[in-house]
Amino acid sequence: MQHFDVIIVGAGSMGMAAGYYVAKQGVRTLLIDSHDPPHTMGSHHGDTRIIRHAYGEGKQYVPLALRSQELWRQLEEASGDKLFVQTGVLTAGPHNQPFIQEVKESAERYSLPLEILSPKEVHERWSGIQLPDDFSACLEPTSGVLYPEKCISAYRQLAVASGATLLTDTRVIALEPDSDGVIVQTANEHYTAGKVLLSAGAWNPALLASLGLSVPLAPTRKTVAWFGADEELYSSDRFPAFIFNLGDSSYYGFPSFDQAGVKIGRHDGGQMIDPDHLERTFGTYLSDEGDVRSFLETYMPQAAGPLCSGRVCIYTMTPDEHFVVDRHPDYPQIVIAAGFSGHGFKFASAIGEATSQWLVEGASTLDLSMFSLSRFS
Repeated sequence: MQHFDVIIVGAGSMGMAAGYYVAKQGVRTLLIDSHDPPHTMGSHHGDTRIIRHAYGEGKQYVPLALRSQELWRQLEEASGDKLFVQTGVLTAGPHNQPFIQEVKESAERYSLPLEILSPKEVHERWSGIQLPDDFSACLEPTSGVLYPEKCISAYRQLAVASGATLLTDTRVIALEPDSDGVIVQTANEHYTAGKVLLSAGAWNPALLASLGLSVPLAPTRKTVAWFGADEELYSSDRFPAFIFNLGDSSYYGFPSFDQAGVKIGRHDGGQMIDPDHLERTFGTYLSDEGDVRSFLETYMPQAAGPLCSGRVCIYTMTPDEHFVVDRHPDYPQIVIAAGFSGHGFKFASAIGEATSQWLVEGASTLDLSMFSLSRFS
């Protein structure tokens, strides 16, 4: 059996980032992934992801978001790749929505730039948006869009250059903790390590169950779609990324990059799935296109053109939609990064750094206590 200091099971968003931050410290590192990242089988594909700092899901995310932004900038410099576009992010919804209020309070507490706009002011600035009179909107001008596949490719290149070993198209079928660390079993080989990061996305629940740990993680089928749009209104050089929290539903989207059309997705809903038997054909359900087209017809009618393309991906949801970043309660040599609930990619850089610190140094400079497993007890 080959021995490594650290093995990372699942080299997607969080895992690939962690692999780089571990390997750059001279630690003997193995990353294992069932596919060949970046790929389309998990949660990191689809060209674009929003990164925002004033956080409607909770102001406690702000330090993590700010550190993430700093690390994405560092990754751009180290890789020489363009990974971030500062489009600004517009958040909108009814005045009384707690999500909108939390965005405002986050910005105030951490002195983040935020413009408060009325529906009329929104329409004057972006005539492609129509908001009801009872809506409120916030523009975070310094936020924007990440290119996820490019981010993962950059971390992959740097991790390997730092000495990490990457096994692709290799599925982990068992983890066996012992007094010396963990035995990681694939179909053809066994590997050992003193520490393991379990960051296998929608496949985390099965691996955790095999370790005697039941965590409420729900893999969920989600879709995004691109629609033909008026480029004069919605191109990426003049239109922001956006989030609409409507109370009973939530949508997010992106301006048109390179005339590919406006990209739109629905954050809530979806179908619970077994990730090994996912229906990956866009349009299988009427809601794949119907939900997001209805949203555009209501709020951005000039973006509700012909369907250009659609893709299927996976959210892995926790009941409270906060993440799981913790040690296994019985096997502290196993660190868990799971349940990123559809809003985690922006934090992959900082989560990767923090988990690498846990694996190598035993503690992180970031407070991740809100992501503890104990909240499910």
